[in-house]
Amino acid sequence: MAWIRTVSEDEATGDVARQYEAARRRAGKVYQVVKIHSLRPEIMRTFMELYIKLMHGESGLSRMEREAVATVVSRINQCHY
Repeated sequence: MAWIRTVSEDEATGDVARQYEAARRRAGKVYQVVKIHSLRPEIMRTFMELYIKLMHGESGLSRMEREAVATVVSRINQCHY
């Protein structure tokens, strides 16, 4: 598995701290998939905007169906996230 340096929750300031807090409000914790973007806050913001639109925006699929699709694609790609 690759190792990626991240900004810890204790060390986060500014935009990274705000993004971490938003993640905690959404999910109860800050997942690693969010933290991997912490050295590039502008990318983190863009990534989270895309995620929110895909998983929470208007769609013909329910949230559960979207999560199921994501799970199947991850399995096919051998991604254990």
